[in-house]
Parts: sequence; structure tokens; C-alpha cells
Amino acid sequence: IALTVCLSDTSCTRVCQASLRPGRPRFQWRWGGLFLAVALVGCSTSTPPASPDLGFVHGRFSQAGQAGSEHLDAITWRGFGDPALEALIAQARSANLDIRIAQERVRQARAGSIAAASRLMPTASVTGSLSDQRTGLPAQIKQRTPDVRATRGGIEIGWELDVFGAARAAADAAELDALSADAGVETAQWLVTTEVARQYVIWQGARMRKQQLQTLLQTQRETERLTRNREAEGLASRFEVTRVAGEAQQLAGQLPPLRTLISVTEAQIKVLLGLGPEAALSALNPAIPPSLPQVPQLNPGQPIELLQRRPDLRVAERQFLAESARLRESQADQWPRLVFGAAFGQQDLRLNGLDLSPSRFSNVAIAFSLPLFNAGRLRAAVERQSARERAAMLQYQRAVLGALHDVENSLIALDQEHERGAQLAGVVDSRIEGLQHARSLHREGQIDRLQLLEAQRSLISAELAATDSRTSRALGAVQLVRALGGGWYDTPPTVLSPNVLSNLKP
Repeated sequence: IALTVCLSDTSCTRVCQASLRPGRPRFQWRWGGLFLAVALVGCSTSTPPASPDLGFVHGRFSQAGQAGSEHLDAITWRGFGDPALEALIAQARSANLDIRIAQERVRQARAGSIAAASRLMPTASVTGSLSDQRTGLPAQIKQRTPDVRATRGGIEIGWELDVFGAARAAADAAELDALSADAGVETAQWLVTTEVARQYVIWQGARMRKQQLQTLLQTQRETERLTRNREAEGLASRFEVTRVAGEAQQLAGQLPPLRTLISVTEAQIKVLLGLGPEAALSALNPAIPPSLPQVPQLNPGQPIELLQRRPDLRVAERQFLAESARLRESQADQWPRLVFGAAFGQQDLRLNGLDLSPSRFSNVAIAFSLPLFNAGRLRAAVERQSARERAAMLQYQRAVLGALHDVENSLIALDQEHERGAQLAGVVDSRIEGLQHARSLHREGQIDRLQLLEAQRSLISAELAATDSRTSRALGAVQLVRALGGGWYDTPPTVLSPNVLSNLKP
């Protein structure tokens, strides 16, 4: 049930002249006072959104890790010093299908924002009609039921006056949806580029491990051959032969999974670049010797800067603000709607062939509708939207908390892997020194070929472990870049709303 009041002034030329006589007001001024009073009450119904509680955002990360002063370029990834990786990243940003889908969502959201903002402006349309009504009755009857030929044309204007802010809140929500879609493109680019980098590191690491494993397998097979010769000469037992042969078979069994991993990661990179399986990539040329990207010193910055860098947090924040705007819209729907309409034009009328002179017409009206009884529907809509706003706020808090833990965990993992890599590098240095002594002893005839091969196998095994550590370090650096939002900027964009910034604790 709604109370609807409409005040209008409809006139043609003659009626209009009669209605403009002195002393005859067109509208009752008391209705204007009523509108003003209701508007003043309605202006106090919109409540500002509650600021999310981000008290867990402290001044620094508890794990400093390898914090340095270098800044990574989020677009080109120059900090990793790998031109092939840079080329793949650039191609992914322009050709990845997820990014292109996100860009189409931006177009969709922008169109929705324009449509929502149009409610704040009046609408105008040109109307026209032509009718010809004939009965074929005798002339006497046509005196009461005449043949009518009418031509009518004019302009209609309509405008819903946004007194209580419902249209403005809807436009704000749509604009925030568009801004969220913009950040969604950045989120897609952020996820795609870090995934390309991750797959590339795995691909290079698998190729390096395969190369080293093949070298180790050749050494082990040479050891097996010499051991069989020693068995034939009675200098080695069958047990030694089976042990050495089993080790060679074990090493050979590790090659097929590596070949599979190389093929799968290469195919995954092609998918991320929007390419088919048959496409060739110069950056993934198998003829180029494998090499892992260097791990730069990464500066995590301050936790509060993380909120500005990570695009997924900007998406969550804008979604929360959009739900807050929709809450204001649902609150404003409980108050009257004020609509203004007008039509102006000219019509030409003929009755039984008699051509009446063209006359002008006009219709000016203002109406408002006040809901009186709707069985709690509007109030329920407010409660439902309020719950959505609170849920969006909690989702934003969860996203921020998860981002902080991502950075902390990445810093810990990278720091520990750096320590592990330093230990394994020491092992490699020791094995190299041992191999050099073994070669000297072999030249002097103090050790045989088998003992020299054993020193070579020990060195290659240590290099395999070091390669695993280097791969893990590079993957840890990629994960840290992902946790930090894809890169660092000299002047981070200010994307947080004032009400959210005021609640942050530096």
C-alpha cells in the first residue's frame, strides 16, 4: 500500500488561456511545504559505512627475510635478469584469455555504471501519432460518432527527482563495481604473470636437473661397466655388480618424470599465453642451455603498503564499498519517490472532414509516492543488504589477513631456502676440491678409475641438490612477488577510501 499524490496541469490552447486567470494558483503551496519537510527527514536516513577493523595491520612484517632496497618492475620482471622470462610475461599480459575476459567485464561494468548514472538525469523523447477512424455510417449518426483523423506530435520529459539519494547510491554502487572490474584486470594480470614465472622456473629447473641426471647416469653406467670387468677378473663380487647396476637403473627411472614435467610446464605456459599445443615459442627453445633466473633482493615494504599494491585487496575493498552504497539505496527506498513529467506538442484534428485549426497541448505533472504498508518487504530488503555489507566487510578483512600471512610465509620460506642453498653451495665446493685431489691421485696411480668415478658422482649429486635449492629459491621469490602484489612502485596509487585509511594503524 502506497500513498500516491499527483498534481498536474493539462491544457490545450483555449483551456490554458482560461487556467491562467489571475488569482488561480497552478499548484497548492502546501504540497511544496510537505515535500520540503519529508526531504529534510529523508536526508538523515543515509548512514555512512562502518570502517573495517584492520587492527591486525602492524607497522612492519615480523620476518624481515632478505629485505633489500631493490624495486621490482611488476610489468617486465627485470629484477630476475632473464630476457626470455620478460618476453613471456609481456606476451601473457596481452594474449592471456583470462585477462581478456576480465577486460570485457570492465566494459560490461562501465556500461552498467553509465546506465545507473542516467537515473540522475532527466529523460526526453519525441512522440508522434497518426490515426484515422472511419465508421461508414450515415451522416445523421456521424453527428454523434464522427469520423476522426488526428495528427499529434510533441516532446515528453520525465525526471525522477533524487531527493533521498536512492539513484545517487545506485550510481555510486555501479561506479564502484566498475572500479572493482578495473582492479579485476590487474588481478588477472598479477595472477597470470606470476603463474607464467612459476611455470618457467619449474621448466628451467627440470631441464637443469635432467641434464645433470643424464651426466650422473653416464658416470654410473661407466662405473657399472668397470665393476663388471672387475667381477670377470675376480676382483669384485656379484653383490657389488648388482648394487651398482641397481643404482644406474634407479637414476634412469628418474628421467621419464622429468621429461613429463618439462612437457607439461611448457604446455601450461602456452595455455597461459593463449596458444595451442602446436605453437612454437622462441623463449622455450630446447636448444638453449637451461639456466635459472637470478633471485633479486626483494623489499617487502610496509604491511600498510600491501593494501595499496595487491589488486585483489582493492577488489575486496571496492566490493565492500559497493555493498555499502546499495545499503544506502535500500534505505532510501523506504521514503517517497518524487517524479516530474511534462509533455508539449501540437495536434491537428479533423471531424467528419472538417479541418479544425491546429492547436497546441501541454501536460505538466509532479507526483510522489509514499509507501505506507508492504508487509515488511522494504525493511527486509534493508536487513538483507545490511547483512551483505557486513559479509563484504568480513571478506575484505579475511583477504587482508590472508595477504599478510602470504607475505610472512613467503619471507620465511625464502629466507630458509637461502640458508639451505648456502649450505649446499659449501657441499659443492667441498666436492669440487675432492674431485681435484682424486684426479691428481689418479694421474699418480694411487687410486683407480672407480674411485675417480665415485668422486665425480658425489660432485654431480651435490650439484643436483644445489639445483633443487636454486629452483626452490627462484620459486620462493616468485611466490613473494605474488604475495606482495606483483611489484613495487615509487609512488603507489592511493586507492583506499578515507574511511578505511582512517582505521589503519601504521
